[in-house]
Amino acid sequence: MGHCGITSSKTVLVFLNLIFWAAAGVLCYVGAYVFITYDDYDHFFEDVYTLVPAVIIIAVGALLFILGLVGCCATVRESYCGLMTFVVILLLVFMTEVAVVVLGYIYRAKVEDDVNSSIMKVYYEYNGTNSNAQSRAIDYVQRQLQCCGMHNYSDWQHTRWYEETKNNSVPISCCKSNTESCTGSLTHPEDLYQEGCEALVVKKLKEIMMYVIWTALIFATIQILGILCACVVLCHSRDPAYELLITGGTPA
Repeated sequence: MGHCGITSSKTVLVFLNLIFWAAAGVLCYVGAYVFITYDDYDHFFEDVYTLVPAVIIIAVGALLFILGLVGCCATVRESYCGLMTFVVILLLVFMTEVAVVVLGYIYRAKVEDDVNSSIMKVYYEYNGTNSNAQSRAIDYVQRQLQCCGMHNYSDWQHTRWYEETKNNSVPISCCKSNTESCTGSLTHPEDLYQEGCEALVVKKLKEIMMYVIWTALIFATIQILGILCACVVLCHSRDPAYELLITGGTPA
């Protein structure tokens, strides 16, 4: 019965190490996705520490790849030292992922305040030229999220760009994608996106942070199973009966 348990634990542990390799790729992908996406919205938040969870999750992904290799070798060779190292590192990774979850929730809660405090400044600095970073950011967001202005398209009437152009219009990026003749004129508001961008930017950034949180939670759960299986193998490897079993001896 004990032999069956140790064999099952080893089999599960080897399988989990293969999952860790896959997890390493997923974690690195999620971290990179957060970086790339946040780069498109970086003008709408000022706290650079918001990206800390993404940095950590990429580091964890790289560590998991190495950990999977160590775990497979230690399990197959039944190395007590190797398995102990595996368990210790896995515990550290687990605690790191718990930290990612906590930080993710903290920064997710701060996103709305951060966006609210910076979006007005970004809109005020809009000048409609491609050389202006704020202009590119706003045009990108309005097209991608299909929104216009901070709360609605009328917000543009209170911007410096509107006062300088004096043409009673909003940027072309406010035009609905299926309206080819749209010029951004406020005389045809039906051609413009009706929803404001502020709430949608907040929603988008919160969704991205939730990807990080859920990814960390899922793999942290898998790691708990890995720790338990490794502990079973470790305990049995110190059992005299198990030593006899794997060496083919018989008890006196």
